[in-house]
Amino acid sequence: MRIQTREIIGGGSEKIVIVPESLDDLWHLQFVLEPGDIVIGKTTRRVRRKEEISRETSGQREYMRVVIENETSEFHKFSNRLRISGVLTECPYEEQLGTYHTLNVEIFDTVSIQKKWKFDQIQRIEEAVAARDSPDILVATIEEGAAFVQTINQYGISNRANLSGSTGKGEGSDRTDIFEELLTVLTHIEVDIIVLAGPGFTKENALEYIKSRDSELAQKIILIETSSVGERGVQEVLAGGNAKDIIVKTRIGKETQVVDEIKKRIKVSGLVAYGPEEVQIAAEYGSIENLVIVDGELQEEREGRNLWKVDADEIIEMVEQKGGKITILSKEYGPGGELNGLGGIAALLRFRVN
Repeated sequence: MRIQTREIIGGGSEKIVIVPESLDDLWHLQFVLEPGDIVIGKTTRRVRRKEEISRETSGQREYMRVVIENETSEFHKFSNRLRISGVLTECPYEEQLGTYHTLNVEIFDTVSIQKKWKFDQIQRIEEAVAARDSPDILVATIEEGAAFVQTINQYGISNRANLSGSTGKGEGSDRTDIFEELLTVLTHIEVDIIVLAGPGFTKENALEYIKSRDSELAQKIILIETSSVGERGVQEVLAGGNAKDIIVKTRIGKETQVVDEIKKRIKVSGLVAYGPEEVQIAAEYGSIENLVIVDGELQEEREGRNLWKVDADEIIEMVEQKGGKITILSKEYGPGGELNGLGGIAALLRFRVN
């Protein structure tokens, strides 16, 4: 993500002009937008001119700058866009003011957001900007007769390919079919690091095959032993192994670590609180070292759709004032789902609160 400008508007509001540079950036924007935020962007809209009103025509689409008061925002990862819907407050045609419009924001579109920014929202934007320098990572897990290719995004894991075929010894050319398919997939996905994982020696055999065909690609590959393949194999990779120093720098790697720490402390009745009411009490005592919330739960709370009996923004403000850390988990991936099972919010504590 790239920030073009930041401008204080007054009344506690700030306008930030943002250029999303990846799908991850569009996903981040979904969770910083709230109802009532002012969004400025360029779009196409169907317009009927005065001379066309008497004709049976729906008018022509025109490219224009619009200002929308946001009501809903939704990230569509399969269509590569963020849809921001709300009421038009500014556009070139006065008769269209007050009508509804959906602004489709795609990668490299410039969009301005004007609002009273909350601490966690600014933190999220800054993390997205910092992530421009993070390595792009692919995990390929392989075992006898099957291979799975997935990329690690900030919002979760994306499945890129599921392959099946023979890798059994003594089966002639059939044995290399799945290796060839895997090589073809890997050469068409641009990443900085490839983690090749799985049980047994199939991954080593696959790496030798790749080295014989594409030595430059093979230099990106790190081998890791896992007991499973597919998503469970990826979870094992994220939990540690030879690539731990690399994986832990990714957003999902950090999320996995913090949820593992929460579960570990719960098992030993350690310094942890979970559930909205427990976390609020800990926040009031200034005990929270790291507040952990699932982004979907926080979004629903801010939109008034959550059943929490506490104010999430008050908790965040108390934690910020006491020097605590805020960690927002993605609802799209395992750690966020695990935290949802604990109420969608938890905290690692400095000291115990009765």
